[in-house]
Amino acid sequence: MKRRLYANLQRKIIFITLLVSFIPLILLGVTIYYQFAQVFKSKIEEQIAYRARVQSNAIELFLKERTSILLAMADAYTFDFLSDKKNLEKIFQIVNNRVGGLIDLGIIDSSGRHVAYVGPYDLIKVNYYSEPWFREVESKGVYVSDVFMGYRRVPHFIIALQRQETNKRWILRATVDSDVFEGLVRTAQVGKTGDAFILNKAGFYQTHMRFGGEILSKSDLDTTIFGEGTSVIEKVNANGKKVLYAGRWLKKNNWLLVISQDAAEEMTRLFNTKQMEIIIITAGCILIIFTTIFTTHMTIKRLENYDRKMNELNAQLVHSDKLAALGKMAAGVAHEINNPLAVIAEKTGWMEDLLTEEEFQNSQNLEEYKKSLHKIEEHVERARKVIHGMLGFARRMEPHLEDVDINKVINETITFLESYARTNNISIINELSSDLPIIASDHSQIQQVFLNLLTNAIDAVGKDGTVHISGLSNNSEIAVSVRDNGPGIPKERQAKVFEPFFTTKKSGKGTGLGLSVSYNIVRNLGGTITLESEEGKGTTFTVNLPVVIPEKK
Repeated sequence: MKRRLYANLQRKIIFITLLVSFIPLILLGVTIYYQFAQVFKSKIEEQIAYRARVQSNAIELFLKERTSILLAMADAYTFDFLSDKKNLEKIFQIVNNRVGGLIDLGIIDSSGRHVAYVGPYDLIKVNYYSEPWFREVESKGVYVSDVFMGYRRVPHFIIALQRQETNKRWILRATVDSDVFEGLVRTAQVGKTGDAFILNKAGFYQTHMRFGGEILSKSDLDTTIFGEGTSVIEKVNANGKKVLYAGRWLKKNNWLLVISQDAAEEMTRLFNTKQMEIIIITAGCILIIFTTIFTTHMTIKRLENYDRKMNELNAQLVHSDKLAALGKMAAGVAHEINNPLAVIAEKTGWMEDLLTEEEFQNSQNLEEYKKSLHKIEEHVERARKVIHGMLGFARRMEPHLEDVDINKVINETITFLESYARTNNISIINELSSDLPIIASDHSQIQQVFLNLLTNAIDAVGKDGTVHISGLSNNSEIAVSVRDNGPGIPKERQAKVFEPFFTTKKSGKGTGLGLSVSYNIVRNLGGTITLESEEGKGTTFTVNLPVVIPEKK
């Protein structure tokens, strides 16, 4: 019944603890990830918008520089001067050496005829009067065209401006180097999936794309969704991937610089953070589960152990009461036996006195009488020693100092246990040093200590073994060791041998109080008791007692 109650209690504690631990942990993880994702996405959008602004400024500056150079040329030189090919070549070389980015340079008269040209194509005397860009220059004065094929049949765009002299109008026209211009646009590409390109207002590519999208082909990107300034949008492309687009208008809203980035690539760090967060939370949950189960199991086990120990303690207290009563009874019995023994000893002495008289001296059985009386005296003395040992063991007086001969105390104890040891074919080998000093201590309590140790050693051996008792002394202490060749004590149980009611004996064979009582006695006498044991080789208990000479007691 109690086992079931403890199991139910354990399950409830684990469930409540895990519930209280997991809910805040998971809510915290989700909240942190959501907030971090919002901030991270905002940062990505800011970065791509910043690149679009910076790159659009660079492109505008590129076009303005070349337009300004052409305006300066037109202001500085006349039509006749520039119509001279040598002069035009020299000026073109100077311009390209200084700023570069132009592929050719030409002078066109008011009728649209190319009167002077410097460049890689054969365009001299070509007439542009019917070309759309020609009319744009006439109406605007300065014009940067979209990309078109023209007579050269190669995608390109031009910067053209019109000048009016006294009696003539003419146009200075330059073709921008597409490689240089596209290189400038491509510097905005970042990462493995980043792209940068330019669309005109109608959505046609003005530069090559990094991944597909040829020049002058139609883009599927609606340019009208990009407003003034820099706009950032997210769209799903034809491959089903989310793509971030940052757009900024150029050339007075005629061109749109677009910088694109695969959202997945930019969000890789966020995904890694998400995975790391999941791993950390999962590891935390596993650790919480393990710790909760472990601590709850350990707590319940301790409760069970305390409950069991309480029950054992109650049983041991009852048993201790019985032992106390038995001790008192043993003391009473010892005193009662002492009286008949005194009478027997007295009568034996009287009988020995009678044998000295003449009438017994001549008896043929005189020697038999003497031997019998000697045997009676010997066994009376033996009985007295046994009674003395019983009295010393049963006595529960307050400790008091007296002159104690350790050798004598141990020899008395050995005599008390010899019969019990011989019954089990166990030899008690006495290796005490003969010069152990007499100390001031408590005779009966020391006797109880060694009686407990020797009894435990005999019980540990069981049958057919040996118990060694040895002792040495120095100026400060006496060390007495009791060693047996029994089975030894497992390491995991050695730390508990001095605890009350702990016993290695079978149920009903021991109370578990002997070593605890001995430990407390030795400690109260100012000494120590230690244990050394190895399974299969035996156990040694060593008692160290301080040398207190009787004069100083």
